[in-house]
Amino acid sequence: MRNLNRIVQRRAQELLNRIGNSPVRTNLLQGLPFWIASILTGMLAVAYALLFGYAERLTHVAIGYNKAFLFVLTPFCFWLAWWMVQRGAPFARGSGIPQVMAAMEYTQPGKNGVLNRLLGIRIILVKIASSLVLVLGGGAIGREGPTIQVAASVFAAINKRIPATWPRLADQSYIITGAAAGLAAAFNTPLGGLVFAMEELARIHVRFFRTALFVAVIIAGLTAQGLLGPYLYLGYPDVRNLSYRIFLGVVVVALLSGIAGAVLSRMILWLIAWKRRVQGSFKPWQYAIAAGLLTAAFAFWISTGILGSGKELMTGVLFAPNKEIDLVALVGRFAGPLLAFSTGAAGGIFAPALAAGAAVGGFVAHLFVVGGTHANILVLAGMVGLLTGVTRTPFTSAILVLEMTDRHSVIFHLLVAGLVAQLVALLVDKHSFYDHLKQGVIQELEKKPAS
Repeated sequence: MRNLNRIVQRRAQELLNRIGNSPVRTNLLQGLPFWIASILTGMLAVAYALLFGYAERLTHVAIGYNKAFLFVLTPFCFWLAWWMVQRGAPFARGSGIPQVMAAMEYTQPGKNGVLNRLLGIRIILVKIASSLVLVLGGGAIGREGPTIQVAASVFAAINKRIPATWPRLADQSYIITGAAAGLAAAFNTPLGGLVFAMEELARIHVRFFRTALFVAVIIAGLTAQGLLGPYLYLGYPDVRNLSYRIFLGVVVVALLSGIAGAVLSRMILWLIAWKRRVQGSFKPWQYAIAAGLLTAAFAFWISTGILGSGKELMTGVLFAPNKEIDLVALVGRFAGPLLAFSTGAAGGIFAPALAAGAAVGGFVAHLFVVGGTHANILVLAGMVGLLTGVTRTPFTSAILVLEMTDRHSVIFHLLVAGLVAQLVALLVDKHSFYDHLKQGVIQELEKKPAS
Protein backbone atom coordinates (compact mmCIF):
# COMPACT_ATOMS: atom_id res chain seq x y z
CA MET A 1 0.00 0.00 0.00
CA ARG A 2 2.84 2.34 0.90
CA ASN A 3 4.50 1.57 -2.45
CA LEU A 4 1.23 2.30 -4.27
CA ASN A 5 0.97 5.69 -2.58
CA ARG A 6 4.51 6.50 -3.61
CA ILE A 7 3.78 5.54 -7.21
CA VAL A 8 0.62 7.71 -7.27
CA GLN A 9 2.48 10.65 -5.75
CA ARG A 10 5.33 10.28 -8.22
CA ARG A 11 2.95 10.11 -11.18
CA ALA A 12 1.02 13.15 -9.93
CA GLN A 13 4.25 15.10 -9.53
CA GLU A 14 5.33 14.11 -13.04
CA LEU A 15 1.98 15.33 -14.38
CA LEU A 16 2.32 18.65 -12.56
CA ASN A 17 5.83 19.03 -13.89
CA ARG A 18 4.63 18.36 -17.43
CA ILE A 19 1.84 20.93 -17.10
CA GLY A 20 4.37 23.37 -15.76
CA ASN A 21 6.47 23.01 -18.91
CA SER A 22 6.11 25.94 -21.25
CA PRO A 23 4.56 24.24 -24.35
CA VAL A 24 1.88 22.37 -22.39
CA ARG A 25 1.07 25.35 -20.19
CA THR A 26 0.89 27.65 -23.22
CA ASN A 27 -1.50 25.32 -25.07
CA LEU A 28 -3.70 24.97 -21.99
CA LEU A 29 -3.94 28.70 -21.34
CA GLN A 30 -4.55 29.42 -25.04
CA GLY A 31 -7.27 26.78 -25.31
CA LEU A 32 -9.22 27.51 -22.11
CA PRO A 33 -10.87 30.76 -23.34
CA PHE A 34 -12.00 28.98 -26.54
CA TRP A 35 -13.53 26.13 -24.53
CA ILE A 36 -15.46 28.50 -22.26
CA ALA A 37 -16.68 30.60 -25.19
CA SER A 38 -17.73 27.46 -27.09
CA ILE A 39 -19.88 26.19 -24.22
CA LEU A 40 -21.53 29.60 -23.85
CA THR A 41 -22.11 29.73 -27.61
CA GLY A 42 -23.81 26.32 -27.63
CA MET A 43 -26.07 27.29 -24.74
CA LEU A 44 -26.98 30.66 -26.30
CA ALA A 45 -27.63 29.05 -29.70
CA VAL A 46 -30.03 26.54 -28.15
CA ALA A 47 -31.89 29.17 -26.12
CA TYR A 48 -32.13 31.40 -29.20
CA ALA A 49 -33.41 28.51 -31.36
CA LEU A 50 -36.11 27.62 -28.82
CA LEU A 51 -37.27 31.23 -28.48
CA PHE A 52 -37.24 31.70 -32.25
CA GLY A 53 -39.37 28.62 -32.80
CA TYR A 54 -41.76 29.71 -30.08
CA ALA A 55 -42.13 33.14 -31.71
CA GLU A 56 -42.92 31.53 -35.08
CA ARG A 57 -45.56 29.32 -33.45
CA LEU A 58 -47.16 32.34 -31.79
CA THR A 59 -47.56 33.90 -35.23
CA HIS A 60 -49.50 30.84 -36.40
CA VAL A 61 -51.64 31.00 -33.26
CA ALA A 62 -52.53 34.60 -34.14
CA ILE A 63 -53.38 33.59 -37.71
CA GLY A 64 -55.55 30.74 -36.46
CA TYR A 65 -57.43 33.06 -34.13
CA ASN A 66 -58.04 35.79 -36.70
CA LYS A 67 -55.96 36.35 -39.81
CA ALA A 68 -56.91 40.04 -39.86
CA PHE A 69 -54.91 40.45 -36.65
CA LEU A 70 -51.82 40.46 -38.89
CA PHE A 71 -52.65 44.02 -39.99
CA VAL A 72 -51.87 45.14 -36.44
CA LEU A 73 -49.26 42.60 -35.34
CA THR A 74 -47.01 42.63 -38.42
CA PRO A 75 -46.48 46.38 -38.95
CA PHE A 76 -46.09 46.93 -35.21
CA CYS A 77 -43.48 44.19 -34.88
CA PHE A 78 -41.63 45.37 -37.99
CA TRP A 79 -41.48 48.89 -36.53
CA LEU A 80 -40.51 47.72 -33.04
CA ALA A 81 -37.77 45.44 -34.36
CA TRP A 82 -36.34 48.34 -36.40
CA TRP A 83 -36.60 50.71 -33.42
CA MET A 84 -34.73 48.29 -31.13
CA VAL A 85 -31.79 48.21 -33.52
CA GLN A 86 -31.87 51.93 -34.20
CA ARG A 87 -31.87 52.88 -30.52
CA GLY A 88 -29.94 49.97 -29.02
CA ALA A 89 -27.19 48.92 -31.46
CA PRO A 90 -27.31 50.06 -35.11
CA PHE A 91 -24.76 47.44 -36.16
CA ALA A 92 -27.01 44.65 -34.89
CA ARG A 93 -29.16 45.05 -38.00
CA GLY A 94 -29.47 42.41 -40.69
CA SER A 95 -27.88 38.99 -40.54
CA GLY A 96 -24.69 40.02 -38.75
CA ILE A 97 -22.32 38.20 -41.10
CA PRO A 98 -21.22 41.41 -42.88
CA GLN A 99 -20.48 42.92 -39.45
CA VAL A 100 -18.35 39.89 -38.55
CA MET A 101 -16.51 40.23 -41.88
CA ALA A 102 -15.97 43.94 -41.24
CA ALA A 103 -14.76 43.22 -37.71
CA MET A 104 -11.87 41.28 -39.24
CA GLU A 105 -10.61 44.61 -40.59
CA TYR A 106 -10.58 46.25 -37.15
CA THR A 107 -8.53 43.88 -35.01
CA GLN A 108 -5.39 46.05 -35.07
CA PRO A 109 -4.22 47.78 -31.88
CA GLY A 110 -6.13 50.98 -31.21
CA LYS A 111 -9.25 49.79 -33.05
CA ASN A 112 -11.07 48.39 -29.99
CA GLY A 113 -13.62 51.21 -30.04
CA VAL A 114 -14.67 50.32 -33.58
CA LEU A 115 -14.65 46.59 -32.85
CA ASN A 116 -16.92 47.09 -29.83
CA ARG A 117 -19.57 48.61 -32.10
CA LEU A 118 -19.66 45.44 -34.22
CA LEU A 119 -19.30 42.74 -31.57
CA GLY A 120 -20.24 42.81 -27.91
CA ILE A 121 -22.78 42.13 -25.18
CA ARG A 122 -25.10 44.92 -26.35
CA ILE A 123 -25.04 43.46 -29.86
CA ILE A 124 -26.06 40.06 -28.47
CA LEU A 125 -29.04 41.43 -26.54
CA VAL A 126 -30.34 43.69 -29.33
CA LYS A 127 -29.71 41.10 -32.04
CA ILE A 128 -31.72 38.40 -30.34
CA ALA A 129 -34.53 40.69 -29.15
CA SER A 130 -35.02 42.46 -32.50
CA SER A 131 -35.03 39.25 -34.56
CA LEU A 132 -37.49 37.57 -32.18
CA VAL A 133 -39.88 40.52 -32.47
CA LEU A 134 -39.53 40.58 -36.26
CA VAL A 135 -40.25 36.88 -36.67
CA LEU A 136 -43.16 37.19 -34.23
CA GLY A 137 -44.64 39.66 -36.70
CA GLY A 138 -44.21 37.16 -39.53
CA GLY A 139 -40.93 38.50 -40.89
CA ALA A 140 -39.26 36.12 -43.35
CA ILE A 141 -35.92 35.95 -41.57
CA GLY A 142 -33.66 33.30 -40.08
CA ARG A 143 -31.68 32.97 -36.87
CA GLU A 144 -28.54 31.41 -38.32
CA GLY A 145 -26.77 34.58 -39.48
CA PRO A 146 -27.63 36.35 -36.22
CA THR A 147 -26.27 33.36 -34.29
CA ILE A 148 -22.95 33.85 -36.08
CA GLN A 149 -22.69 37.48 -34.92
CA VAL A 150 -23.87 36.49 -31.43
CA ALA A 151 -21.24 33.74 -31.22
CA ALA A 152 -18.47 35.99 -32.55
CA SER A 153 -19.51 38.53 -29.90
CA VAL A 154 -19.23 35.88 -27.17
CA PHE A 155 -15.72 34.94 -28.32
CA ALA A 156 -14.70 38.60 -28.62
CA ALA A 157 -16.00 39.31 -25.10
CA ILE A 158 -14.07 36.34 -23.66
CA ASN A 159 -10.97 37.43 -25.58
CA LYS A 160 -11.08 40.91 -23.99
CA ARG A 161 -11.16 39.37 -20.52
CA ILE A 162 -8.10 37.15 -20.88
CA PRO A 163 -5.45 38.09 -18.26
CA ALA A 164 -2.59 40.11 -19.71
CA THR A 165 -0.03 37.53 -18.52
CA TRP A 166 -1.63 34.69 -20.52
CA PRO A 167 -0.35 33.73 -23.98
CA ARG A 168 -2.72 35.02 -26.67
CA LEU A 169 -3.72 34.16 -30.19
CA ALA A 170 -4.64 36.81 -32.78
CA ASP A 171 -7.96 38.60 -32.26
CA GLN A 172 -9.03 37.48 -35.73
CA SER A 173 -8.77 33.85 -34.64
CA TYR A 174 -11.41 34.45 -31.96
CA ILE A 175 -13.79 36.09 -34.43
CA ILE A 176 -13.41 33.35 -37.05
CA THR A 177 -13.69 30.57 -34.49
CA GLY A 178 -16.76 32.16 -32.90
CA ALA A 179 -18.49 32.48 -36.27
CA ALA A 180 -17.77 28.84 -37.13
CA ALA A 181 -18.97 27.64 -33.74
CA GLY A 182 -22.13 29.73 -34.06
CA LEU A 183 -23.07 28.29 -37.45
CA ALA A 184 -22.27 24.75 -36.28
CA ALA A 185 -24.52 25.15 -33.23
CA ALA A 186 -27.32 26.91 -35.15
CA PHE A 187 -27.74 24.26 -37.86
CA ASN A 188 -26.11 21.31 -36.05
CA THR A 189 -23.62 21.26 -38.93
CA PRO A 190 -20.03 21.11 -37.64
CA LEU A 191 -18.45 20.59 -41.05
CA GLY A 192 -20.52 23.46 -42.44
CA GLY A 193 -19.21 25.72 -39.70
CA LEU A 194 -15.60 24.80 -40.48
CA VAL A 195 -16.01 25.20 -44.24
CA PHE A 196 -17.81 28.54 -43.77
CA ALA A 197 -14.96 29.86 -41.62
CA MET A 198 -12.39 28.93 -44.24
CA GLU A 199 -14.38 29.83 -47.37
CA GLU A 200 -16.00 33.08 -46.26
CA LEU A 201 -14.10 34.53 -43.31
CA ALA A 202 -10.49 33.35 -43.19
CA ARG A 203 -8.07 36.06 -44.20
CA ILE A 204 -5.20 34.73 -42.10
CA HIS A 205 -3.57 31.31 -42.16
CA VAL A 206 -5.90 28.93 -40.35
CA ARG A 207 -3.08 26.57 -39.40
CA PHE A 208 -2.05 28.97 -36.62
CA PHE A 209 -5.28 28.25 -34.72
CA ARG A 210 -6.76 25.22 -36.47
CA THR A 211 -6.85 23.12 -33.29
CA ALA A 212 -8.76 25.85 -31.44
CA LEU A 213 -11.13 26.17 -34.41
CA PHE A 214 -11.87 22.43 -34.58
CA VAL A 215 -12.24 22.06 -30.82
CA ALA A 216 -14.53 25.10 -30.54
CA VAL A 217 -16.85 23.79 -33.27
CA ILE A 218 -16.97 20.38 -31.59
CA ILE A 219 -17.67 21.78 -28.12
CA ALA A 220 -20.33 24.23 -29.33
CA GLY A 221 -22.02 21.50 -31.38
CA LEU A 222 -21.89 18.98 -28.55
CA THR A 223 -23.30 21.54 -26.11
CA ALA A 224 -26.21 22.19 -28.48
CA GLN A 225 -26.75 18.46 -28.98
CA GLY A 226 -26.58 17.84 -25.25
CA LEU A 227 -29.46 20.26 -24.72
CA LEU A 228 -31.54 19.50 -27.83
CA GLY A 229 -30.46 15.96 -28.64
CA PRO A 230 -28.86 14.73 -31.91
CA TYR A 231 -31.25 16.30 -34.39
CA LEU A 232 -31.21 17.01 -38.11
CA TYR A 233 -32.35 20.46 -39.23
CA LEU A 234 -34.51 18.99 -42.01
CA GLY A 235 -34.61 15.20 -41.53
CA TYR A 236 -33.98 12.35 -43.97
CA PRO A 237 -35.50 13.01 -47.42
CA ASP A 238 -35.67 10.02 -49.74
CA VAL A 239 -33.10 10.36 -52.55
CA ARG A 240 -32.67 6.69 -53.47
CA ASN A 241 -32.54 5.20 -56.97
CA LEU A 242 -31.61 8.40 -58.79
CA SER A 243 -30.85 8.12 -62.49
CA TYR A 244 -27.86 9.89 -63.99
CA ARG A 245 -30.24 11.88 -66.17
CA ILE A 246 -31.32 13.84 -63.10
CA PHE A 247 -27.99 15.67 -63.26
CA LEU A 248 -29.50 17.65 -66.16
CA GLY A 249 -32.36 18.71 -63.89
CA VAL A 250 -29.87 19.59 -61.13
CA VAL A 251 -27.99 21.85 -63.54
CA VAL A 252 -31.21 23.55 -64.71
CA VAL A 253 -32.35 24.17 -61.13
CA ALA A 254 -28.87 25.42 -60.16
CA LEU A 255 -28.89 27.87 -63.07
CA LEU A 256 -32.29 29.25 -62.10
CA SER A 257 -31.69 29.34 -58.36
CA GLY A 258 -28.19 30.83 -58.71
CA ILE A 259 -29.55 33.69 -60.81
CA ALA A 260 -32.52 34.07 -58.47
CA GLY A 261 -30.24 34.32 -55.42
CA ALA A 262 -28.07 36.97 -57.05
CA VAL A 263 -31.12 38.94 -58.22
CA LEU A 264 -32.73 38.75 -54.76
CA SER A 265 -29.52 40.14 -53.28
CA ARG A 266 -29.43 42.97 -55.79
CA MET A 267 -33.07 43.85 -55.09
CA ILE A 268 -32.48 44.03 -51.32
CA LEU A 269 -29.39 46.18 -51.87
CA TRP A 270 -31.35 48.46 -54.20
CA LEU A 271 -34.10 48.88 -51.61
CA ILE A 272 -31.56 49.72 -48.90
CA ALA A 273 -29.91 52.30 -51.19
CA TRP A 274 -33.31 53.74 -52.17
CA LYS A 275 -34.21 54.18 -48.50
CA ARG A 276 -31.06 56.27 -48.00
CA ARG A 277 -31.84 58.45 -51.03
CA VAL A 278 -35.40 59.31 -49.95
CA GLN A 279 -34.80 59.78 -46.22
CA GLY A 280 -35.81 63.42 -46.49
CA SER A 281 -39.37 62.55 -47.48
CA PHE A 282 -39.73 58.93 -46.38
CA LYS A 283 -38.42 57.97 -42.94
CA PRO A 284 -36.98 54.49 -42.16
CA TRP A 285 -39.66 53.84 -39.52
CA GLN A 286 -42.33 54.57 -42.12
CA TYR A 287 -40.70 52.05 -44.46
CA ALA A 288 -40.71 49.42 -41.70
CA ILE A 289 -44.44 49.92 -41.11
CA ALA A 290 -45.16 49.89 -44.86
CA ALA A 291 -43.16 46.66 -45.28
CA GLY A 292 -45.16 45.13 -42.42
CA LEU A 293 -48.45 46.16 -44.00
CA LEU A 294 -47.44 44.73 -47.38
CA THR A 295 -46.40 41.47 -45.73
CA ALA A 296 -49.71 41.30 -43.84
CA ALA A 297 -51.69 42.06 -47.01
CA PHE A 298 -49.93 39.30 -48.95
CA ALA A 299 -50.51 36.83 -46.11
CA PHE A 300 -54.18 37.82 -45.74
CA TRP A 301 -55.28 37.91 -49.38
CA ILE A 302 -52.79 35.68 -51.20
CA SER A 303 -50.78 33.22 -49.08
CA THR A 304 -49.45 32.90 -45.55
CA GLY A 305 -46.38 31.24 -47.07
CA ILE A 306 -44.72 34.66 -47.05
CA LEU A 307 -44.42 34.51 -43.26
CA GLY A 308 -41.56 33.15 -41.17
CA SER A 309 -38.23 31.53 -41.94
CA GLY A 310 -39.67 29.07 -44.45
CA LYS A 311 -38.64 25.88 -42.67
CA GLU A 312 -42.20 24.55 -42.97
CA LEU A 313 -42.04 24.95 -46.74
CA MET A 314 -38.72 23.08 -46.88
CA THR A 315 -39.95 20.14 -44.80
CA GLY A 316 -43.31 20.15 -46.59
CA VAL A 317 -41.88 19.98 -50.08
CA LEU A 318 -39.37 17.29 -49.04
CA PHE A 319 -41.65 15.04 -46.98
CA ALA A 320 -45.31 15.78 -47.74
CA PRO A 321 -47.06 13.50 -50.28
CA ASN A 322 -48.15 16.58 -52.25
CA LYS A 323 -44.94 18.32 -53.32
CA GLU A 324 -46.59 20.97 -55.48
CA ILE A 325 -45.08 24.46 -55.33
CA ASP A 326 -47.10 26.95 -57.34
CA LEU A 327 -46.12 30.41 -58.54
CA VAL A 328 -47.79 32.09 -55.54
CA ALA A 329 -45.66 30.15 -53.05
CA LEU A 330 -42.57 30.93 -55.11
CA VAL A 331 -43.29 34.67 -55.18
CA GLY A 332 -44.07 34.67 -51.46
CA ARG A 333 -40.71 33.15 -50.53
CA PHE A 334 -38.93 35.92 -52.43
CA ALA A 335 -41.17 38.79 -51.38
CA GLY A 336 -40.94 37.86 -47.68
CA PRO A 337 -37.17 38.24 -47.17
CA LEU A 338 -37.10 41.19 -49.57
CA LEU A 339 -39.49 43.13 -47.33
CA ALA A 340 -38.25 41.94 -43.94
CA PHE A 341 -34.51 42.18 -44.49
CA SER A 342 -34.65 45.67 -46.02
CA THR A 343 -36.34 47.16 -42.92
CA GLY A 344 -33.03 47.44 -41.06
CA ALA A 345 -34.15 45.21 -38.20
CA ALA A 346 -32.14 42.17 -37.09
CA GLY A 347 -32.64 38.94 -38.96
CA GLY A 348 -30.74 36.53 -41.17
CA ILE A 349 -31.16 35.43 -44.75
CA PHE A 350 -29.66 31.91 -44.57
CA ALA A 351 -32.92 30.07 -43.83
CA PRO A 352 -35.10 32.27 -46.12
CA ALA A 353 -32.61 31.71 -48.95
CA LEU A 354 -32.77 27.95 -48.39
CA ALA A 355 -36.57 28.12 -48.38
CA ALA A 356 -36.65 30.19 -51.57
CA GLY A 357 -34.29 27.68 -53.18
CA ALA A 358 -36.54 24.82 -52.11
CA ALA A 359 -39.44 26.70 -53.72
CA VAL A 360 -37.48 27.04 -56.98
CA GLY A 361 -36.61 23.33 -57.01
CA GLY A 362 -40.16 22.33 -56.11
CA PHE A 363 -41.62 24.62 -58.77
CA VAL A 364 -39.36 23.17 -61.47
CA ALA A 365 -40.25 19.63 -60.37
CA HIS A 366 -43.95 20.51 -60.47
CA LEU A 367 -43.62 22.26 -63.84
CA PHE A 368 -41.96 19.27 -65.50
CA VAL A 369 -43.96 16.65 -63.59
CA VAL A 370 -40.98 15.25 -61.74
CA GLY A 371 -41.98 13.34 -58.63
CA GLY A 372 -40.65 11.15 -55.85
CA THR A 373 -36.96 11.01 -55.10
CA HIS A 374 -36.08 12.95 -58.26
CA ALA A 375 -38.20 15.86 -57.05
CA ASN A 376 -36.37 15.75 -53.71
CA ILE A 377 -32.95 16.10 -55.29
CA LEU A 378 -34.18 19.07 -57.33
CA VAL A 379 -35.41 20.70 -54.11
CA LEU A 380 -32.04 20.15 -52.42
CA ALA A 381 -30.22 21.45 -55.51
CA GLY A 382 -32.39 24.57 -55.43
CA MET A 383 -31.51 25.14 -51.79
CA VAL A 384 -27.78 24.86 -52.49
CA GLY A 385 -28.04 26.98 -55.63
CA LEU A 386 -29.96 29.89 -54.16
CA LEU A 387 -27.86 30.06 -51.00
CA THR A 388 -24.77 30.06 -53.22
CA GLY A 389 -26.26 32.85 -55.34
CA VAL A 390 -26.57 34.98 -52.20
CA THR A 391 -23.40 34.07 -50.31
CA ARG A 392 -21.06 32.89 -53.13
CA THR A 393 -19.88 30.03 -50.94
CA PRO A 394 -20.71 26.90 -52.98
CA PHE A 395 -18.88 24.43 -50.75
CA THR A 396 -20.42 25.82 -47.56
CA SER A 397 -23.89 25.68 -49.14
CA ALA A 398 -23.44 22.09 -50.31
CA ILE A 399 -22.01 20.89 -46.98
CA LEU A 400 -24.75 22.64 -44.99
CA VAL A 401 -27.55 20.99 -46.99
CA LEU A 402 -25.70 17.67 -46.85
CA GLU A 403 -25.45 17.81 -43.04
CA MET A 404 -29.01 19.10 -42.59
CA THR A 405 -30.34 16.01 -44.39
CA ASP A 406 -27.61 13.40 -43.83
CA ARG A 407 -27.82 12.39 -47.50
CA HIS A 408 -24.17 11.66 -48.29
CA SER A 409 -25.06 9.71 -51.41
CA VAL A 410 -25.95 12.94 -53.25
CA ILE A 411 -22.84 14.93 -52.33
CA PHE A 412 -21.81 15.22 -55.99
CA HIS A 413 -25.27 16.43 -57.01
CA LEU A 414 -25.06 19.16 -54.36
CA LEU A 415 -21.51 20.15 -55.30
CA VAL A 416 -22.50 20.40 -58.96
CA ALA A 417 -25.45 22.60 -58.00
CA GLY A 418 -23.21 24.88 -55.92
CA LEU A 419 -20.54 25.27 -58.58
CA VAL A 420 -23.04 25.91 -61.40
CA ALA A 421 -24.92 28.45 -59.26
CA GLN A 422 -21.64 30.18 -58.40
CA LEU A 423 -20.70 30.56 -62.06
CA VAL A 424 -24.07 31.87 -63.19
CA ALA A 425 -24.41 34.24 -60.21
CA LEU A 426 -21.18 35.95 -61.31
CA LEU A 427 -23.00 37.06 -64.46
CA VAL A 428 -25.40 39.08 -62.29
CA ASP A 429 -22.89 40.44 -59.79
CA LYS A 430 -19.21 39.74 -59.22
CA HIS A 431 -19.55 40.27 -55.47
CA SER A 432 -21.64 38.47 -52.88
CA PHE A 433 -24.49 39.99 -50.92
CA TYR A 434 -22.34 39.97 -47.79
CA ASP A 435 -19.41 41.67 -49.55
CA HIS A 436 -21.64 44.58 -50.55
CA LEU A 437 -23.07 44.91 -47.04
CA LYS A 438 -19.60 44.64 -45.51
CA GLN A 439 -18.42 47.60 -47.57
CA GLY A 440 -21.47 49.54 -46.41
CA VAL A 441 -20.63 48.75 -42.78
CA ILE A 442 -17.02 49.88 -43.23
CA GLN A 443 -18.10 53.11 -44.94
CA GLU A 444 -20.51 53.84 -42.10
CA LEU A 445 -17.83 53.18 -39.51
CA GLU A 446 -15.39 55.50 -41.28
CA LYS A 447 -18.04 58.20 -41.65
CA LYS A 448 -19.07 58.03 -37.97
CA PRO A 449 -16.01 57.00 -35.96
CA ALA A 450 -16.45 55.81 -32.40
CA SER A 451 -16.57 58.63 -29.86
